[in-house]
Amino acid sequence: MLTSVAAAPLRLSQRVVADPPVVLAPMAGITNTAFRRLCRESMAAALGPGQAGGLFVSEMITTRALVERNPKTLRMIRFEPDERPRSLQLYGVDPTIVGAAVRMIVEEDLADHVDLNFGCPVPKVTRKGGGSALPWRIGLFEDIVRTAVREARGAVPLTVKMRVGIDADHVTYREAGLRAQDAGVAHVALHGRTAADFYGGTADWAPIAELAALLDVPVLGNGDVWEADDALRMVRETGCAGVVVGRGCLGRPWLFADLAAAFAGRPERIRPGLAAVAATMRRHAELLAEWLGDEERGVVDFRKHVAWYLKGFAVGSELRRAMASSSSLAELDDHLARLDLAQPFPADVVGQPRGRTTGARAVSLPEGWLASRNSRAVPFGAELPDSGG
Repeated sequence: MLTSVAAAPLRLSQRVVADPPVVLAPMAGITNTAFRRLCRESMAAALGPGQAGGLFVSEMITTRALVERNPKTLRMIRFEPDERPRSLQLYGVDPTIVGAAVRMIVEEDLADHVDLNFGCPVPKVTRKGGGSALPWRIGLFEDIVRTAVREARGAVPLTVKMRVGIDADHVTYREAGLRAQDAGVAHVALHGRTAADFYGGTADWAPIAELAALLDVPVLGNGDVWEADDALRMVRETGCAGVVVGRGCLGRPWLFADLAAAFAGRPERIRPGLAAVAATMRRHAELLAEWLGDEERGVVDFRKHVAWYLKGFAVGSELRRAMASSSSLAELDDHLARLDLAQPFPADVVGQPRGRTTGARAVSLPEGWLASRNSRAVPFGAELPDSGG
């Protein structure tokens, strides 16, 4: 076990500091207000009073939906009164609309930090030329980033999150990183997979190390941080300035307590028994109901989390299915009461992947997308009308 590593606080502005340098990755349908609260509270408890904590980023917000004031999107960008700094991720393909969204964020004080999504590999995004497909069109990529930085007016730091490239034959991270740096971003986060890799195999950290050596702005590493010690190893092996944690915290918001301890050089790690996990599950469902303003909607939204929380515990398939079909807190309580709460944390799941593990696949792209790297043309119909998954 690594017990210490040199990692300075991540300072993006006077208001935006991540100490330790840990970022909760934006995840569609996951990193809403409820889940961010669980993660923030976990890290805060491990750090103690008065400590800064990490950055906990919202779900992906589409720029078109934001500027059109889509009701669902406006709910998704609500932060809690004690949530500071407020980090929001934007997805957009049209520089004009991205600029309008950033301008709106600044003028209406909607967030303290904006991250630009150039990493999403899902087909509904890449087939529009967005997410991890976009940096291939390096001219359009540069226009988007420069417009966003200009409209931020120095009031809100801009960062970018991206992948290595579309596939092994269409690598983009070096030039995209340099262009983003020149445009004035505060940091660049790199996931060590291509879009074609999707979420399969093992993340390649070598490009993270290369980009960290190439750029003057901080580079954050993303990919296969399943445990706090993976984060320390990533920083040590790549020289990155911090880590972005996604699937590793699914069903484990307490991972952020482990990350706080790890970066402070402390060896303790949280391994909650099923009683503590069940209590967290109940609170998560309750927070979702509160956030959505409807108990049934909140519990239904919680269903996807059940398998992640129970991973490795001896819970029968019938009970798992029943719990993942709950429609009220009372119904969920009845199922939780049937668990063998005396079970300790299952040691065999430590360090194991969570969430999607779909492997290599062909990347859906707009027709003719790979023909020209320097095109600044916005693909027809590229801007998505709603936010999230």
